[in-house]
Amino acid sequence: MKKRIVSLTAIILTLVIFLSACAGKQTETDTQTTGTVNGKSGDYSPYATENRYDIDSEMFEKQSGVDYGTLLQDVSYYSTIAGDNKQINILLPPGYDEKQSYPVTYIFHGFGSDHNTHLAKDSYIILLYGNMLHQGLTVPQILVGMDMYTDKLADKKEKTDEQMRFIYDKAIKETGVDLMPFIEANYPVKTGRENTAIAGMSEGGAKSLCTGFEWLDKFGYIGSFAPDTGVIPTEFYKGTFWNTPYMEQFPQPNENNVPYYLYLAVGSEDPWNIDCTLYYRDVLTKTGFQNQTDYVEEYGHDSAFWGQCFYNFFSKIFHNNGK
Repeated sequence: MKKRIVSLTAIILTLVIFLSACAGKQTETDTQTTGTVNGKSGDYSPYATENRYDIDSEMFEKQSGVDYGTLLQDVSYYSTIAGDNKQINILLPPGYDEKQSYPVTYIFHGFGSDHNTHLAKDSYIILLYGNMLHQGLTVPQILVGMDMYTDKLADKKEKTDEQMRFIYDKAIKETGVDLMPFIEANYPVKTGRENTAIAGMSEGGAKSLCTGFEWLDKFGYIGSFAPDTGVIPTEFYKGTFWNTPYMEQFPQPNENNVPYYLYLAVGSEDPWNIDCTLYYRDVLTKTGFQNQTDYVEEYGHDSAFWGQCFYNFFSKIFHNNGK
């Protein structure tokens, strides 16, 4: 059954849609087929189309005749911030050619998971991405599944949830200091914020939001799906380690730091993160950052929702190199 979405996009989106309507009525299908993918034109805007949450289950299943790329598992690199080696999974896109260069999307997992949880052999993200690319719904890119644990790996089992929360915080800086230079030195990725995206869910959604804003000079696309508290000060979960903010406020926007696409979403059945997601939306909008934030009926805090969110994110990033 088709899911009903309650649109909560920023005020500026309403103005964009109104002006488009004045120029001539355009259907949703028309909007989705204007830009670099499937003939999309140079004036493509990811904010001009509502996101979809009715993506059929077949899009997340292995299909005959579809190339799902090459997965490199447990790739090791040294992290100066962890003081130890860390591991990542890397998906090279179908038709990968090391003589070409590709945009790159970094993906954070949720609390208690690791780099193998969402980007692994036949995982929903890999099947979704491969099916979308096969149908011309996204662009060739390299995907990097990250591990937020940023400390001595041998001590991981001894850590409490509170300790893990702050160890995860270290992944925010580590992404720009250690991981991105490693990827750029060893794989043919395009550099620049117009070619670089980050996304995550739950605790990883909070970390993707923090990382994107910590490194606004590096990331042009940010996806945060049902993010936890701990990004900026809030009243939610006060008195717990979840409430401790990573940053005191979002920076002031300027012509050089505004993301090309900033996307947040949360399901109406989410047991934890509705209030903080909508609070982030309100503060971002008040601060002046255009965003597309969706409160989606009938979805919870699980992979069924993350898959719908990744469909929207993959469909809107890297068109026209963010211009």
